[in-house]
Amino acid sequence: MNEHLARVVGDRVRFYRTAARQTKTVVAGLTGITPDYLYQIERGQKLPTITVLAQLADVLYVELGDLLSHRPTPEKQHNNTEAGDALYRALTNPISPAPTTAPALPTLHDAVQNAWHTWQTSPQRYSSLNAQLPELVADATSAVRVAAPEKQRDAQREAADLYCLLRTVTKRVGRSNLALLAADRAVQAAEAADDPIRLAGAKWNLTQVLLADGQAEGAEEIAMQAVEELRSFVAADHADALALSGALLLIAGIAAVRRGDAWTARDRLHEAAPLAEQTGERNTCWTAFGPTNVAMYAVTIEVESGEAVEGLRLAERINHDRSPSIERRVAFLLDQAKGYQQRRDYASALLLLNTAEREAPEDVRFRPAAHVLLRTVVERGRRSVSLEASRLASRVGLPL
Repeated sequence: MNEHLARVVGDRVRFYRTAARQTKTVVAGLTGITPDYLYQIERGQKLPTITVLAQLADVLYVELGDLLSHRPTPEKQHNNTEAGDALYRALTNPISPAPTTAPALPTLHDAVQNAWHTWQTSPQRYSSLNAQLPELVADATSAVRVAAPEKQRDAQREAADLYCLLRTVTKRVGRSNLALLAADRAVQAAEAADDPIRLAGAKWNLTQVLLADGQAEGAEEIAMQAVEELRSFVAADHADALALSGALLLIAGIAAVRRGDAWTARDRLHEAAPLAEQTGERNTCWTAFGPTNVAMYAVTIEVESGEAVEGLRLAERINHDRSPSIERRVAFLLDQAKGYQQRRDYASALLLLNTAEREAPEDVRFRPAAHVLLRTVVERGRRSVSLEASRLASRVGLPL
């Protein structure tokens, strides 16, 4: 065996699999090999045959030569929209000199809550918030700077809530660098507010950024640490602590399945389920936690672990309209589309994508996961399915 070539191929396969945020189980299943064999390939211990290598390239949506190259160059998602640029300026250019006036804290509170409500409920949430958020950042910064000592904690709470919102918005417009910055500021603001519940919510947001960046182990560690920090509140049946513990267990489950441990992911789901029964549909810190979300995460875990048939079976029982968050509802539709893609049922995948576009057209336009699914349907679906998918791509402004 050519050991140098085996290491090069292994590095490239691991690189592109990680960039695609696919687990070894899923990639191995689609390739027709065992997860253990894929593990040995990625470690440089086995040099795959040309047939296997070609199938890996097909599954990872790269050229065969990319798996033999020393310098991988996958396409990166980075949407330099005007909205993203405006948020960049707002987050990186602190107000100077320090303002002497700021909006009253009740006014700021209402504005942040209304922005969150728009984000979770409006099909036009991106365009609705584009103009508002930079101004809200300035207002929150002013509020923290001028608040009297006895009002500092209140001001920091509003800042924490706003930065959590900015985390998800910046992630969706392709500015992952800003998403990490916003998540970190949310944690700092929650700590300054001495608010354990908001701190747990801010850490939940931070895990989302780490997961999107492929750092599953780091995300899992932070989530489980936050669960431990809430344990005394959970023991006292604090409703918000119960909800946030459940939300953190769910995201830790996703982290576990992405590092290849589906059984731990399912265990975390089973821990979260009784908490959801206690809280009902609570949506603490805008995490959308409740029985519906637990059921949706069960689908995500099965699909991400390569068990598409089981995931789609579970999805049939869920009324996704019960979720308070349009973002979560769209994610659920995309998870189902991904499950059908794994089964190579591109017509059903397209049906789910069309449903997502009807419910939230801007989400299909901005979400990288939707773009990957849509391109796959265009490239691999039957002619009629491919043509319909191309029309959908045109409607959402996705170049093919």
